[in-house]
Amino acid sequence: MSDTNLKVIFFGSDAICLPALRYLNSLKTNNAALRAVVSQPDRPSGRGQQLQPNPVAAWARAEGIELLQPEKPDANLVKWIEAEGIKLSLVMAYGHFLPQQIREATPSGMVNFHGSILPALRGASPVETALATGQSETGVSLMEVVREMDAGGVADLERVAIESTDTSVSLRAKIGEAVVPLLERNLTALMSGTLTFKPQDLEGVTYCRKINRSDGALDFSMSAALLESRLRAFTPWPGGYFDYQGVRIKVGSARAFEGASGMAPGTVVSADETGVQVATTEGILALLELQRPGGKMLSTDAFLRGMPIEVGSILNGAPAEPLVRRVF
Repeated sequence: MSDTNLKVIFFGSDAICLPALRYLNSLKTNNAALRAVVSQPDRPSGRGQQLQPNPVAAWARAEGIELLQPEKPDANLVKWIEAEGIKLSLVMAYGHFLPQQIREATPSGMVNFHGSILPALRGASPVETALATGQSETGVSLMEVVREMDAGGVADLERVAIESTDTSVSLRAKIGEAVVPLLERNLTALMSGTLTFKPQDLEGVTYCRKINRSDGALDFSMSAALLESRLRAFTPWPGGYFDYQGVRIKVGSARAFEGASGMAPGTVVSADETGVQVATTEGILALLELQRPGGKMLSTDAFLRGMPIEVGSILNGAPAEPLVRRVF
């Protein structure tokens, strides 16, 4: 790596960062060079609770990129950044609060790639929440990092369509890929410190919270379309579930249909090889894959052969807690 290259450091811990990292790493012979990656420390994982690297740390090691894994970013990291002459800090899905001394350690500043169309969906789960709330579009915002969470000015946006088949896994992959054109358009201005940032419209600010295990409970008072969106958003975690005759049953895939059953939400309208059809406030939700405790996820046809579900019975979910809040 040439000493004349302008050095970049990337803070990240999630697989959503990998497309951006691969792009930056491809610039070794150009003006910008990925000098190092800062990521979360290895954590115990799996049945044996052996230390395992996160996807970003594993990638950095495989590519021979210097990897820094402090328990929390502090003055020692600032000294390293300054000694190395790092020009610019990039952040995405890092998982630590970044104090002022870190934010100001690089001359061209620190910017973040946030997975929503700001000012909407600041916070912990923008990708999953956009999908769970039935939106048809989301994106990645290139923004300044400031003390207040996701409140910095926005310089550019890459929009991403949400398809009817997207799950959180596929949508996160698309969000990760959308960072690359943002870098292609803006890296030169970022390195020179000439990129301009527009303040967010405070009237449009919303926040999304961290997704919890309890969010997997199906709330049949919602519309069938929204329940289908939530199931896709919560795949693979926390998934979806309901209780039937004291047994907690997990839901794999489902499909929403228009129409009125005339039955109370949560009532089983039909149960056969085409699915378990459940009444909701608006439309019918067809449960296509089910899993009982200790079993495998099965097609509804196979599941019903081992555990019949009676037509007219009530499936018990739970009221859903709001995923989004507005503060202005």
